[in-house]
Amino acid sequence: MAETRTTKLLIIGSGPAGYTAGVYGSRAMLDPILVQGIEPGGQLTTTTEVENWPGDTEVQGPDLMVRMEAHAKAMGTEIIGDIIIDLDLSSRPFKAKGDSGTTYVADAVILATGARAKWLGMESEEKFKGFGVSACATCDGFFYRNQEIVVIGGGNTAVEEALFLTKFASKVTLVHRRDELRAEKILIDRLMKNPKIEPLWFHELHEVYGTENPLGVEGIKVKHTKTGEITDIAAKGVFVAIGHAPANELVKDTLETHMGGYVVTKPDSTETSIPGVFAAGDLTDHEYRQAVTSAGMGCMAALEAERFLSQEGDETAVQSEQPQTEEA
Repeated sequence: MAETRTTKLLIIGSGPAGYTAGVYGSRAMLDPILVQGIEPGGQLTTTTEVENWPGDTEVQGPDLMVRMEAHAKAMGTEIIGDIIIDLDLSSRPFKAKGDSGTTYVADAVILATGARAKWLGMESEEKFKGFGVSACATCDGFFYRNQEIVVIGGGNTAVEEALFLTKFASKVTLVHRRDELRAEKILIDRLMKNPKIEPLWFHELHEVYGTENPLGVEGIKVKHTKTGEITDIAAKGVFVAIGHAPANELVKDTLETHMGGYVVTKPDSTETSIPGVFAAGDLTDHEYRQAVTSAGMGCMAALEAERFLSQEGDETAVQSEQPQTEEA
């Protein structure tokens, strides 16, 4: 028989935003339920060294998420290994259906489902993920000081990553399948003027290769999009920068979105277009996409959810205290 769970606060997602929301939701005595989703811990579980988390000079991404999960659990968050497959926000209380068959009924919902970097889907790309292949320059660029690296892509993401990586790398090769970038003009101007960046037009990534033990990138093979000619490029790092996709499948038809599907929130808030529904982390953040900013938004979402529920409770109490009159 399918189970129904009722809670004041349902948190969907288990990255830095979700776990932080759990900590603050628990401290506010909301007894939150957190449903982890398809990738418990989020994108940081596929990251190796993290050197920009305050308080840790260096920490492994998976280890950090284990600690955050333990913290949320210790504060009182009930953490469930389920996947929400349907979310009904048409009326309160909100209803979510899990892949397990469980129905979750909640007075408020925090969405922390994150975003996923877009990948090319190549076997060699998958093999070296976290061992020389990355989709986050601000996360991993520091490890390639004075090294030659490659960026794949031609939009704003690729140009911004290439420019950022020049702080560390001795040379950045930007591989693009056309001869014209799709980025903003000001970014293109900066890129073309940067002596460390060399664009490689009409090429696409064909293969990543490197060492086996330990795993590490040594270079890539690129294919000319017109002639089919294969060329080797030596590189220690490969950054796939073809954009990010917010994990908005549950709400793309019910909440207001922008910038390619990111959930819209009110200025300086995590409130969405539906009262009682809050969004935090990479699901709404198309600009920073950092663990620390996601955690900050998770805190904001929990505090705003607590305030929302308190106000709802006050209004209900006031209504119940009004004298009732019978009609003649």
